[in-house]
Amino acid sequence: MDLMQMWSEMSFLVKVLMFILIFMSMWSFGVSIERYYAFSQARKQSKLYAPQVAKLLKEGRSKDAIVVSQSKQYQYSHLAKVVLAGLQEYQFQQEAGGTIEHGDMVDTVRRAIQRATALTANDLKKGIPALATIGATAPFVGLLGTTLGVINAFHGIAASGSGGLGAISGGISEALVGTALGLVVAIPAVWLYNYFAGRLEYLNVEMANSSSELVDYFIKKS
Repeated sequence: MDLMQMWSEMSFLVKVLMFILIFMSMWSFGVSIERYYAFSQARKQSKLYAPQVAKLLKEGRSKDAIVVSQSKQYQYSHLAKVVLAGLQEYQFQQEAGGTIEHGDMVDTVRRAIQRATALTANDLKKGIPALATIGATAPFVGLLGTTLGVINAFHGIAASGSGGLGAISGGISEALVGTALGLVVAIPAVWLYNYFAGRLEYLNVEMANSSSELVDYFIKKS
């Protein structure tokens, strides 16, 4: 049986399930392409950003560091977003004046950095849980197609009054296609999820280290 004949003999519900699996596959690869680009840009821009802003902070040019952090050149940099939040909060506290002690100021800056880190981490994670969902559910969607195909096979037997191969071949084909397509969609999704989860963990570690170094910088500045 060729693919067109097999498709024509599928029931409506099985065709709907095939379309769902195809959509899940397209969604999976769409998310993967977008996340790969975002992660690559984040790492590339952060490698350029980190030494530049470190040099400015060593020279005490925090305002220039804020300008650099706001540059569109580093719009994908996860480090720039975290450092910018800390620098802006510190600059705000400095300009506001008042009687706030330095220790309390550092605590305020630390909380601002933690908020920015959480928001940035959540933004980096965007779309990745969908890969896990697709990887977990696609085999079951395929299994449902298998079940419906087997049901159609038994209907073929009942209609023909015979258990010959011709009576059940269409339903068995549906069953095999549903199982195969479900696995074809699920396996790459699981691989891609694990890959991006590893890269996300790496970026989170980088943000944590940068946050700690920035807080230490403000403490030493007292």
